[in-house]
Amino acid sequence: MTATLTASATRIYRLGEFHRFEAGGARFLYLVPAGAIFAVDTAVGKLIECLSSGELSHEQLVGGLTANGLMIEDAEELIDEMYHSNVIVANDSIPDTPQPLPDVFPIQTLVMNLTNQCNLSCQYCYEFGADKVATPEGKPKFMDLETAKASVDFLLSQSGDRRSIHITFFGGETLMNYPLLKEVVAYANARAKEQERHIDFSLTTNATLLTPTIIEFLSANNIGVTVSMDGPKEMHDHLRVFANGKGSYDIIEPKVRALIQNHRTRPITARVTLTAGVSDVIRIFRHLKQDLGFHEVGFAPVTTSPNQLYAINATGMDSVLDQFHKLADEYLEYALRGESHGFSNVSDTLAELCQGVNKSHPCGAGLGLLGVGPSGDIAPCHRFVDSDVHALGHISTGIDRAKQSDFLNRGHINSKYDCHTCWARPLCAGGCHHEAYVRYGDTGHPNLHYCDWIRDWTNKCLEIYGAIAAGNPGFLQQFAERKAAE
Repeated sequence: MTATLTASATRIYRLGEFHRFEAGGARFLYLVPAGAIFAVDTAVGKLIECLSSGELSHEQLVGGLTANGLMIEDAEELIDEMYHSNVIVANDSIPDTPQPLPDVFPIQTLVMNLTNQCNLSCQYCYEFGADKVATPEGKPKFMDLETAKASVDFLLSQSGDRRSIHITFFGGETLMNYPLLKEVVAYANARAKEQERHIDFSLTTNATLLTPTIIEFLSANNIGVTVSMDGPKEMHDHLRVFANGKGSYDIIEPKVRALIQNHRTRPITARVTLTAGVSDVIRIFRHLKQDLGFHEVGFAPVTTSPNQLYAINATGMDSVLDQFHKLADEYLEYALRGESHGFSNVSDTLAELCQGVNKSHPCGAGLGLLGVGPSGDIAPCHRFVDSDVHALGHISTGIDRAKQSDFLNRGHINSKYDCHTCWARPLCAGGCHHEAYVRYGDTGHPNLHYCDWIRDWTNKCLEIYGAIAAGNPGFLQQFAERKAAE
């Protein structure tokens, strides 16, 4: 008997860590440590049933499977396959774990806050509102060309051997510094060409300052655009107002239509902030997607402490989740026909499921993504720009590796003990660093107030994935292609 067979014969098996779900008339397992999805056939179902009451020796498990109709050879093969897939585990199993932090953190994306000024006065703004972490006093309000060029050079020097990298323009209101944006695009393209590399550009805007000239520039330079917009007039104008209290919808509505019609190189997306007064998800989606024509619409609850009047309470979040479910069911109907629906909250999760994501951190903040403020201060992401407490260095002197390591160690899933028994942790990893700081005063604290919500939504997306995999698997190929293009 070989050493492998000897080891197999002496193992005591138990069920691995997985989440069960059904979709499209089929049964699936979401293998938590691996972030993988496994279809359950009759034989696998019998194996799970055998172990459902507790541990079994190899001999006992083989006996249970043969008693359920499997041949001995098939039972042995099944056990071996499920053991190596971690559907079942033993004391000598090697668990899948999130990838350890590398010694060097090559940057993929740099978010350049061209200004910390805005022509709107949105009450929920994380940069200027009651829960702000920014400390911009005494710092430049607008990034200058020297700082911008240094930021581009920094990205190129800190991105390792990546052939394609990304710059996102942000604010305040990004287009308040549009002249600089144009110069950055020209400079970045020239520097990247010298190195035979490619820089992709995108920006976020409130759309108030869009003009035909700006739209033409964005289209000609293949710049992706996300518009911050909260729905039809009465909902959008609830909190997205000018300093005089006047709503901004009437200003941006024709500009958005012109952007969608005349930006010919990239699809235009909308990003909605849900608040206590703006939570009619389905109506918002219908207006932005069907009436205005956005390619995709994504939603996020406002990031705020729970005592703000615009914070969504538990009942409101339940309503949001119910509406998310309804749009997800629509998404499935479209996907089974091979059509795009436009609800990006589903698309983004499907992309992660298709890629087998097993996150060590909630996002790329401080890892593959950094933010740079108008002063040149480096932040983990755009939400921490201009915050002295969270600064990770300066564009002129580089990254403070000790501060970066502290931020990343705090945010690592291994440091979030509340998350270690949660089956949804490969996709969530504890939730947004910024939300954690606003709610708990610690960027590494798990967002416990969202746990049940996240598990429910993740299960729904798993069901959508399973139904598409069963009914129109070719639809999922786009998400593999999206990963390959990154």
